Amino acid sequence: MAIGNRVFLKREMPDQAIIEGFKLIPAANVCDCMNRVYALNPEIKLMSSPTGEIMAGVALTVKVRPGDNLMIHQALEMAGEGDVIIVSNEGDRSRALVGEIIVAYAQYTKKISGLVFDGPIRDVDAISKMEIPVYATGSTPGGPFKEGPGEVNVPIAIGGVSVNPGDIILGDKDGLVVIPRCDAHELLEEAMILSDSDSSKVEAAKNGTSNKKWVAEKLSDKDCKIIDDYYKY
Repeated sequence: MAIGNRVFLKREMPDQAIIEGFKLIPAANVCDCMNRVYALNPEIKLMSSPTGEIMAGVALTVKVRPGDNLMIHQALEMAGEGDVIIVSNEGDRSRALVGEIIVAYAQYTKKISGLVFDGPIRDVDAISKMEIPVYATGSTPGGPFKEGPGEVNVPIAIGGVSVNPGDIILGDKDGLVVIPRCDAHELLEEAMILSDSDSSKVEAAKNGTSNKKWVAEKLSDKDCKIIDDYYKY
């Protein structure tokens, strides 16, 4: 049976204009529009030095067994310039999934949008200086195997979030969010509005015009008791 050891060559793809729109919106604003879920665990963090502030691209999903990168190589051969290769590693932290050679190939030859790993990398000194966005859980000198099995372009789970092939992966220095492809159009419109509103709130916080009446109202709604006295002990 092929389950667990197969490669799907096709994905349902989002509209390119939608991807370009998300490149203008911070990951935090987008996550807020999804009820503050769909953010990957912060253990998966930015390891490189991208020139752009925001990474947005189409998920090319990879499922590998712990410490094996055979299917990562296969995904790289399939990947295009707008893709983010995102890899499930069953939570393993004992072996690096890639090093400088693969990341250099991804950046200079394949020119993909980014790499996301549910596991460590190695050659971190070199990768930390590269411009391609690389997210991983850390680093270790222990290298990967290249034996398989694994899968490409199947649903995966990474950082506590499910990812389907063709979803949009959005990342910045805060971390990563997954945007379901079927929700992307509606979400973009909401996130653009929220982002504009957030900018206004930042300005208000700087110039002293913030409206904080909501704090007292929220505490009242929660039946919080306000006591005009010292705590006695």
